[in-house]
Amino acid sequence: AAHGIRKMEDYGRFLALLASALLLGFVSVILSLVWVFHYREGLSWDGSPAEFNWHPVLIITGFIFIQGIAIVVYRLPWTWKCSKLLMKFIHAGLNTIAMILAIVSMVAVFEFHNAKNIPNMYSLHSWIGLTAVIFYSLQLFLGFAVFLLPFAPVHLRIALMPIHVYSGLTIFATVIATALMGITEKLIFALKNPAYSASPPEATLVNCLGLLLVIFGSLILWMASRPHWKRPPAENAKILRPIAATPEGTEVESTMTNSSNADKSDLRSNTEAARKQNIKFDEAGQRSTM
Repeated sequence: AAHGIRKMEDYGRFLALLASALLLGFVSVILSLVWVFHYREGLSWDGSPAEFNWHPVLIITGFIFIQGIAIVVYRLPWTWKCSKLLMKFIHAGLNTIAMILAIVSMVAVFEFHNAKNIPNMYSLHSWIGLTAVIFYSLQLFLGFAVFLLPFAPVHLRIALMPIHVYSGLTIFATVIATALMGITEKLIFALKNPAYSASPPEATLVNCLGLLLVIFGSLILWMASRPHWKRPPAENAKILRPIAATPEGTEVESTMTNSSNADKSDLRSNTEAARKQNIKFDEAGQRSTM
Protein backbone atom coordinates (compact mmCIF):
# COMPACT_ATOMS: atom_id res chain seq x y z
CA ALA A 1 0.00 0.00 0.00
CA ALA A 2 2.85 2.37 0.88
CA HIS A 3 4.30 1.74 -2.57
CA GLY A 4 0.96 2.69 -4.15
CA ILE A 5 0.77 5.91 -2.14
CA ARG A 6 4.33 6.77 -3.10
CA LYS A 7 3.39 6.17 -6.75
CA MET A 8 0.40 8.51 -6.41
CA GLU A 9 2.48 11.22 -4.77
CA ASP A 10 5.04 10.86 -7.51
CA TYR A 11 2.31 11.03 -10.14
CA GLY A 12 0.94 14.19 -8.51
CA ARG A 13 4.40 15.75 -8.47
CA PHE A 14 4.85 14.97 -12.15
CA LEU A 15 1.47 16.50 -13.03
CA ALA A 16 2.25 19.65 -11.03
CA LEU A 17 5.56 20.05 -12.90
CA LEU A 18 3.91 19.38 -16.24
CA ALA A 19 1.14 21.90 -15.58
CA SER A 20 3.71 24.51 -14.50
CA ALA A 21 5.80 23.93 -17.62
CA LEU A 22 2.77 24.16 -19.92
CA LEU A 23 1.66 27.35 -18.21
CA LEU A 24 5.12 28.93 -18.47
CA GLY A 25 5.42 27.93 -22.12
CA PHE A 26 1.98 29.32 -22.91
CA VAL A 27 2.67 32.60 -21.07
CA SER A 28 5.99 32.91 -22.93
CA VAL A 29 4.19 32.66 -26.28
CA ILE A 30 1.65 35.27 -25.14
CA LEU A 31 4.43 37.61 -23.95
CA SER A 32 6.22 37.30 -27.30
CA LEU A 33 2.98 38.36 -29.01
CA VAL A 34 2.45 41.24 -26.58
CA TRP A 35 6.04 42.32 -27.30
CA VAL A 36 5.68 42.39 -31.09
CA PHE A 37 2.13 43.81 -31.20
CA HIS A 38 2.29 46.31 -28.37
CA TYR A 39 5.89 47.53 -28.53
CA ARG A 40 6.98 46.61 -32.07
CA GLU A 41 5.29 46.77 -35.49
CA GLY A 42 3.18 43.61 -35.23
CA LEU A 43 3.50 40.83 -37.81
CA SER A 44 3.55 40.91 -41.62
CA TRP A 45 5.53 39.39 -44.50
CA ASP A 46 6.74 42.40 -46.48
CA GLY A 47 10.43 42.85 -45.69
CA SER A 48 9.62 45.35 -42.91
CA PRO A 49 10.55 45.04 -39.21
CA ALA A 50 7.12 43.39 -38.82
CA GLU A 51 8.46 40.49 -40.89
CA PHE A 52 11.45 40.17 -38.59
CA ASN A 53 8.99 39.86 -35.68
CA TRP A 54 7.95 36.41 -36.90
CA HIS A 55 11.39 35.30 -35.75
CA PRO A 56 10.99 35.61 -31.96
CA VAL A 57 7.33 34.52 -32.06
CA LEU A 58 7.96 31.34 -34.07
CA ILE A 59 11.16 30.43 -32.22
CA ILE A 60 9.42 30.68 -28.84
CA THR A 61 6.28 28.89 -30.07
CA GLY A 62 7.94 26.13 -32.08
CA PHE A 63 11.58 25.74 -31.26
CA ILE A 64 11.13 26.18 -27.50
CA PHE A 65 7.53 25.46 -26.43
CA ILE A 66 6.62 22.69 -28.91
CA GLN A 67 10.09 21.13 -28.74
CA GLY A 68 9.81 21.07 -24.95
CA ILE A 69 6.49 19.21 -25.13
CA ALA A 70 7.95 16.79 -27.68
CA ILE A 71 10.75 15.98 -25.24
CA VAL A 72 8.46 14.99 -22.34
CA VAL A 73 5.66 13.41 -24.36
CA TYR A 74 6.74 9.80 -23.58
CA ARG A 75 6.59 10.55 -19.87
CA LEU A 76 2.89 11.43 -19.72
CA PRO A 77 1.50 8.59 -17.56
CA TRP A 78 -1.89 8.50 -19.34
CA THR A 79 -0.10 7.67 -22.63
CA TRP A 80 1.55 4.53 -21.26
CA LYS A 81 -1.47 2.52 -22.43
CA CYS A 82 -0.99 3.85 -25.98
CA SER A 83 1.18 1.89 -28.36
CA LYS A 84 4.84 2.87 -28.37
CA LEU A 85 4.64 3.41 -32.13
CA LEU A 86 1.84 5.97 -31.76
CA MET A 87 3.89 7.84 -29.15
CA LYS A 88 6.91 7.81 -31.45
CA PHE A 89 4.81 9.35 -34.22
CA ILE A 90 3.61 12.07 -31.84
CA HIS A 91 7.20 12.73 -30.66
CA ALA A 92 8.46 12.88 -34.25
CA GLY A 93 5.46 14.93 -35.40
CA LEU A 94 5.86 17.60 -32.73
CA ASN A 95 9.59 17.85 -33.45
CA THR A 96 8.83 18.17 -37.17
CA ILE A 97 6.40 21.03 -36.51
CA ALA A 98 9.02 22.74 -34.32
CA MET A 99 11.58 22.31 -37.12
CA ILE A 100 9.29 23.83 -39.77
CA LEU A 101 8.50 26.84 -37.56
CA ALA A 102 12.21 27.35 -36.82
CA ILE A 103 13.04 27.35 -40.53
CA VAL A 104 10.22 29.78 -41.38
CA SER A 105 11.43 32.05 -38.56
CA MET A 106 14.96 32.02 -40.01
CA VAL A 107 13.71 32.81 -43.51
CA ALA A 108 11.93 35.84 -42.02
CA VAL A 109 15.24 37.17 -40.63
CA PHE A 110 17.21 36.63 -43.85
CA GLU A 111 14.48 38.29 -45.93
CA PHE A 112 14.28 41.26 -43.55
CA HIS A 113 18.08 41.65 -43.52
CA ASN A 114 18.31 41.45 -47.30
CA ALA A 115 15.48 43.95 -47.78
CA LYS A 116 17.25 46.41 -45.44
CA ASN A 117 20.82 45.60 -46.56
CA ILE A 118 21.75 44.38 -43.08
CA PRO A 119 24.58 41.79 -43.15
CA ASN A 120 23.66 38.17 -42.34
CA MET A 121 25.35 35.67 -40.04
CA TYR A 122 27.86 37.95 -38.31
CA SER A 123 26.68 37.63 -34.69
CA LEU A 124 27.38 34.84 -32.21
CA HIS A 125 23.60 34.51 -31.88
CA SER A 126 23.31 33.67 -35.58
CA TRP A 127 26.26 31.25 -35.55
CA ILE A 128 24.96 29.21 -32.62
CA GLY A 129 21.37 29.47 -33.84
CA LEU A 130 22.22 28.10 -37.28
CA THR A 131 24.32 25.35 -35.69
CA ALA A 132 21.35 24.36 -33.49
CA VAL A 133 19.03 24.21 -36.50
CA ILE A 134 21.51 22.06 -38.46
CA PHE A 135 21.98 19.62 -35.57
CA TYR A 136 18.24 19.56 -34.91
CA SER A 137 17.52 18.57 -38.51
CA LEU A 138 20.22 15.89 -38.30
CA GLN A 139 18.72 14.61 -35.03
CA LEU A 140 15.26 14.53 -36.63
CA PHE A 141 16.50 12.66 -39.70
CA LEU A 142 18.44 10.08 -37.67
CA GLY A 143 15.52 9.69 -35.25
CA PHE A 144 13.18 8.87 -38.14
CA ALA A 145 15.69 6.54 -39.82
CA VAL A 146 16.76 4.61 -36.72
CA PHE A 147 13.84 4.62 -34.27
CA LEU A 148 10.68 5.13 -36.31
CA LEU A 149 11.27 3.14 -39.51
CA PRO A 150 11.37 -0.62 -38.85
CA PHE A 151 14.73 -1.33 -40.53
CA ALA A 152 17.40 -0.54 -37.93
CA PRO A 153 18.65 -3.57 -35.98
CA VAL A 154 17.98 -3.64 -32.23
CA HIS A 155 21.67 -3.37 -31.30
CA LEU A 156 21.99 -0.15 -33.34
CA ARG A 157 18.96 1.33 -31.55
CA ILE A 158 20.41 0.36 -28.19
CA ALA A 159 23.75 1.94 -29.10
CA LEU A 160 22.25 5.16 -30.45
CA MET A 161 19.53 5.74 -27.84
CA PRO A 162 21.71 7.40 -25.15
CA ILE A 163 23.26 9.62 -27.85
CA HIS A 164 19.80 10.53 -29.18
CA VAL A 165 18.60 11.48 -25.70
CA TYR A 166 21.74 13.46 -24.86
CA SER A 167 21.71 15.31 -28.20
CA GLY A 168 18.03 16.19 -27.89
CA LEU A 169 18.45 17.69 -24.43
CA THR A 170 21.65 19.53 -25.42
CA ILE A 171 20.06 21.04 -28.54
CA PHE A 172 17.01 22.11 -26.53
CA ALA A 173 19.18 23.85 -23.90
CA THR A 174 21.27 25.47 -26.66
CA VAL A 175 18.14 26.82 -28.37
CA ILE A 176 17.07 28.52 -25.13
CA ALA A 177 20.55 29.99 -24.63
CA THR A 178 20.48 31.25 -28.23
CA ALA A 179 17.05 32.80 -27.69
CA LEU A 180 18.38 34.71 -24.68
CA MET A 181 21.24 36.05 -26.81
CA GLY A 182 18.80 37.07 -29.54
CA ILE A 183 16.46 38.82 -27.10
CA THR A 184 19.36 40.80 -25.60
CA GLU A 185 20.68 41.74 -29.01
CA LYS A 186 17.26 42.90 -30.21
CA LEU A 187 16.69 45.05 -27.11
CA ILE A 188 20.10 46.71 -27.40
CA PHE A 189 19.54 47.43 -31.12
CA ALA A 190 15.90 48.50 -30.88
CA LEU A 191 15.72 50.52 -27.66
CA LYS A 192 17.24 53.88 -28.47
CA ASN A 193 15.01 56.44 -26.86
CA PRO A 194 14.66 55.63 -24.00
CA ALA A 195 17.66 53.29 -24.10
CA TYR A 196 17.71 49.74 -22.78
CA SER A 197 19.78 51.00 -19.83
CA ALA A 198 16.89 53.27 -18.77
CA SER A 199 14.75 50.15 -18.17
CA PRO A 200 11.64 51.18 -20.14
CA PRO A 201 8.57 48.90 -19.79
CA GLU A 202 9.47 47.00 -22.98
CA ALA A 203 12.87 46.08 -21.51
CA THR A 204 11.26 44.79 -18.31
CA LEU A 205 8.66 42.77 -20.23
CA VAL A 206 11.25 41.11 -22.47
CA ASN A 207 13.71 40.47 -19.63
CA CYS A 208 10.84 38.67 -17.85
CA LEU A 209 10.16 36.69 -21.02
CA GLY A 210 13.81 35.54 -20.97
CA LEU A 211 13.48 34.45 -17.33
CA LEU A 212 10.35 32.45 -18.15
CA LEU A 213 12.17 30.65 -20.97
CA VAL A 214 14.96 29.62 -18.59
CA ILE A 215 12.48 28.31 -16.00
CA PHE A 216 10.47 26.51 -18.70
CA GLY A 217 13.65 24.86 -19.99
CA SER A 218 14.79 23.82 -16.53
CA LEU A 219 11.40 22.17 -15.79
CA ILE A 220 11.48 20.24 -19.08
CA LEU A 221 15.05 19.08 -18.43
CA TRP A 222 14.13 18.00 -14.90
CA MET A 223 11.13 15.96 -16.08
CA ALA A 224 13.17 14.42 -18.89
CA SER A 225 16.08 13.41 -16.68
CA ARG A 226 14.26 11.66 -13.78
CA PRO A 227 14.65 7.92 -14.35
CA HIS A 228 11.54 7.03 -12.30
CA TRP A 229 9.28 8.97 -14.70
CA LYS A 230 10.31 6.84 -17.68
CA ARG A 231 7.64 5.11 -19.68
CA PRO A 232 7.55 1.58 -18.18
CA PRO A 233 8.73 -1.36 -20.30
CA ALA A 234 6.29 -3.00 -22.69
CA GLU A 235 4.99 -6.54 -22.18
CA ASN A 236 7.57 -8.03 -24.53
CA ALA A 237 10.37 -6.51 -22.47
CA LYS A 238 9.47 -8.87 -19.59
CA ILE A 239 11.82 -11.49 -21.01
CA LEU A 240 14.67 -9.16 -20.13
CA ARG A 241 13.63 -8.90 -16.53
CA PRO A 242 16.27 -11.19 -14.99
CA ILE A 243 19.05 -8.79 -16.01
CA ALA A 244 17.21 -5.61 -15.11
CA ALA A 245 18.84 -3.30 -12.62
CA THR A 246 15.68 -2.60 -10.64
CA PRO A 247 12.74 -4.65 -9.37
CA GLU A 248 10.55 -2.57 -11.72
CA GLY A 249 12.09 -4.47 -14.62
CA THR A 250 13.83 -1.71 -16.50
CA GLU A 251 14.74 -3.09 -19.88
CA VAL A 252 17.95 -3.59 -21.71
CA GLU A 253 19.00 -0.19 -22.87
CA SER A 254 18.05 1.53 -19.63
CA THR A 255 20.38 -0.89 -17.94
CA MET A 256 23.09 0.20 -20.35
CA THR A 257 22.43 3.90 -20.13
CA ASN A 258 22.13 3.77 -16.38
CA SER A 259 25.55 2.08 -16.52
CA SER A 260 24.46 -0.62 -14.11
CA ASN A 261 27.05 -3.30 -13.56
CA ALA A 262 25.19 -5.94 -15.56
CA ASP A 263 27.68 -7.97 -17.52
CA LYS A 264 27.71 -6.58 -21.08
CA SER A 265 28.13 -9.96 -22.77
CA ASP A 266 25.29 -11.34 -20.66
CA LEU A 267 23.28 -8.35 -21.87
CA ARG A 268 24.08 -9.10 -25.50
CA SER A 269 23.13 -12.77 -25.32
CA ASN A 270 19.89 -11.81 -23.62
CA THR A 271 19.14 -9.29 -26.35
CA GLU A 272 19.90 -11.95 -28.95
CA ALA A 273 17.57 -14.40 -27.23
CA ALA A 274 14.89 -11.76 -26.97
CA ARG A 275 15.13 -11.02 -30.66
CA LYS A 276 14.83 -14.69 -31.61
CA GLN A 277 11.95 -15.09 -29.19
CA ASN A 278 10.05 -12.11 -30.47
CA ILE A 279 10.67 -10.81 -33.97
CA LYS A 280 8.63 -7.73 -33.24
CA PHE A 281 10.97 -6.83 -30.42
CA ASP A 282 11.09 -3.28 -31.69
CA GLU A 283 10.77 -1.80 -28.23
CA ALA A 284 14.27 -2.47 -26.91
CA GLY A 285 16.63 0.31 -27.60
CA GLN A 286 13.98 2.94 -27.47
CA ARG A 287 12.51 3.12 -24.05
CA SER A 288 15.13 5.33 -22.44
CA THR A 289 13.94 8.08 -24.72
CA MET A 290 11.81 9.48 -21.98
